[in-house]
Parts: sequence; C-alpha cells; structure tokens
Amino acid sequence: MSKRYDASRRRFLAAGGAIATASAAAAAAGPALAQSAAAPAASPTLPPLVGRRTDALLARGKARRVVICGGGWGGVTAARYLRQSAPQLEVVLLERNPVFFSCPMSNKWLVNIMDADYLTKDYLKVSEEQGYRFIQTEILEIERDTKRVITAAGALDYDYLILSPGIRYNYEAWFGNDRRAAEATRARFPAAYIPSAEHFRLKQAIHDFKGGDLVMTLPPPPQRCPPSPYERACLIAALFKARKLNARVVILDHKDDVRPIGPGFKAAFQELYKDIITYVPNAHVKEVDPFNKRIKTAAGDFDFEHAILMAPHQAGDLAWKAGVVGKSPLGGLDGWANVDPLFLNDRNDPDVYVIGDAVGFVSPQFAFYPKAGHVANRHARIVARYIAEREAGRDPAHDLPNNLCYMMVSTDPQEAISVQFDYKINEQGVIEQTQWDFNQRKPETVSDDFEWARIIYGDMFG
Repeated sequence: MSKRYDASRRRFLAAGGAIATASAAAAAAGPALAQSAAAPAASPTLPPLVGRRTDALLARGKARRVVICGGGWGGVTAARYLRQSAPQLEVVLLERNPVFFSCPMSNKWLVNIMDADYLTKDYLKVSEEQGYRFIQTEILEIERDTKRVITAAGALDYDYLILSPGIRYNYEAWFGNDRRAAEATRARFPAAYIPSAEHFRLKQAIHDFKGGDLVMTLPPPPQRCPPSPYERACLIAALFKARKLNARVVILDHKDDVRPIGPGFKAAFQELYKDIITYVPNAHVKEVDPFNKRIKTAAGDFDFEHAILMAPHQAGDLAWKAGVVGKSPLGGLDGWANVDPLFLNDRNDPDVYVIGDAVGFVSPQFAFYPKAGHVANRHARIVARYIAEREAGRDPAHDLPNNLCYMMVSTDPQEAISVQFDYKINEQGVIEQTQWDFNQRKPETVSDDFEWARIIYGDMFG
C-alpha cells in the first residue's frame, strides 16, 4: 500500500469525525401524544394507549413535520441532523424495535471480541437528548396520496418522508410462496443481517457447534455489506481453530471470486484457515432444504450440520409499502428504491427520500452504492441538509456519500484489512466510484476500525 493511499485513508477517517454542534433550539421536543378531535372516540373497552389505525397518533402542531420510517444507521442520523440543521421542523422517528442494535461490528460480537452493550443504544434516551420524537410502533401502510403513515398505534401526517428501510430477505427466490420453508430457514439457520433476535440465535449456534460442516450461502449482488460474510467466516474459523474443533466453514459464493478486498481475504483463508475454510465460487443456489439440511448449487450439492443461509437481498418492507421500488428492464420490480441518484428522492415525489441500503441503481459505472452503515450515515446527513435548504427557500446543491469498511480476519493476533470508496461526478454527469483495497493484515487496522466506530457512533448518537 502506498503512503499516499494510507495518508488519504487517515484524512478520510478524520474528516468523517466532524460532528455538527446542535443549537439550543434543537432541544425543543416534539408535541405530546394526542388524539385529534376529528378522530372517532375510543371504544370504552379499549385501553387508552391501544391505538387504532384510524386514530391520530400525533396531533398536528404549527411546525412542519418530517417523519422518518426506520431507526437504523440512516434513520437515527437523519433525525439528529435535522434537529441541528432545521430546528423549526418537528422530527418524528418511527421504529418497531425498542433498542438500536448495530449490524456493523456485530461479527466481532459473535465471537466475543466485545459485548452487546457496545452495539446497542436506547432509542428513547437518545431522542430525548437530541430533541426529536421517537415512537416505537409497527408501520402498516404508507399513503403517499394523502401523505400519511399508518401505524399499529394510529396514523400521522407528514410534510417530508424519509424512508430508511434497510433490507429484506428475498426468500421468495428460493421458496416461492412456501412460507413454511422460509420460516424454518429464518428460525433455524438465520442470516443475521437484519437487527433482531437472529443475531442472538446465530451466536448461540456458533458457540454450541460441536463439529462438521457449517455452510454459508452468500447472496448475489447487490447485498448488504459485501465484505462482511468473508469477515464472519474468518472469525468463526478462528473460534473453531482456537477450540480445536473438527469443523469446516464452507463459503458458497454466488460470485466468481472474492471481492472486495479479494487478495486480503484469500490470503487469510490460505494462510490462517487452510484446513477450516473452503471457498466455493459460482455456487448459484438452486434449491435449499432446511428440513433435511441440504443445499443444491451450480457448483455441487452440500449437506451441513449448521448453516448461515443468506437469501438474496432486496429493499426492506417499508420501501414496498411506500411504493418506491423501481422496475427492471424486463418490466418487473427490481427490488430496490428508484431514486434520483443525486438527490435521493423518489423520482416521482420530491417530498419522499430514501436513504441507506434500500437505494437502487445510481450509476452505470458501478450500479449501486455499497450497502453499508457508513453510506447510510452519509446519506442521512445529505438528505437532512437538502430538507433544511428547501425549508430555507433555497435549492440545495447535490452532495455524494463516501464509504469505509474494516474487516477483522484474525483474532490472535487481532488483524484486519479494509476498503475505501470515494465518489465524484464526471463531465457527463455520471457518478464515478474509486475503490482502494487495503489487503495487508495489520494490527493497526484493527485500531483504525474501533476509532472509526467511536467517531461514527458519536456522529449518530452524540
């Protein structure tokens, strides 16, 4: 790695730590929970806090309202930056989980490099500190024509809508409408790429593993955090190696080779885990049988004692409920949000923005932004500025994200590799991507990883 690239990466990391200081006005909380006079009276048998979809979840105040659907890396960042850049707006974050759980860094938690407290945050505490309203509820529908979000606790209107849907597992690609097979796969062999109890089930399975083959299916691109399955394989292999298990980690990769950071990962496979990790390219999944523990692929058939079954990824459920999923060249839906590449709003609705992993095609050069927490954080900051500029009566100038990913490949000693992405607009108005892979395993890169996490967690939560 050249000194210029190394210096570039360190400047990049330092620049990513710049955190805006909230103004005093940002401390004002959103309006209290209330039912509008126009809503029907509650049934005498219905407890007051059991809302119905026809109830008003929040009364309309004088302030214009931004509703953020989804409290992942993008959603919490957008809420914080909106309170800083446009404190006159009412900001409401809707999320079905009571606690934030970070997928980035979670592979290290799976093998006990850190505890769960490192990955979790209390949504309510953070929202009270930052001055926005957090409501834990399930989002049922999004009515674009009436600009309303329907939740399990009632409905609320919006002036701007920010969708941070994350991803969903496209089990339909494997099982069609066979819900039993899909649910068996999710329950018994979780992918653990969506924050939920899946991570805890997978961790228990890894630590209870007694030996044999643990098979990982990698989804075809685009997928959430493309290098992270390889990191997960390395860390699980390191655990098995330390416990002297007669075990093998079999990576069934849809792609024809390891990427990004291919040379770095392949060196780790060969030099550290030669007898543990088996890498199988071009392993296009043909059939998955979660009941008999068998997978058929274009590269052969595989039985397993346990598996991490990653179905193809799509934009999360909220993107589908909001009707922002785009069409493929063949006329069907392509599975990802159809947004303006520069301004991240739905192409047919300037008041609806999509951020993070759900964002669809943005460039003929590289197709999709990396679906990573870092990108979601940058998207959120950009969209918050766009909305603030619009509220101030100005046309916002476009902005682009960046990305930086660290991947630990060894636990004794702790060593990591990394990849950096930068973006610019070329003379033809096309977004161009520049990628640098840092393939050399180094302890210093582990330190950079934890420093990156400290900075970006501070950017989201203060």
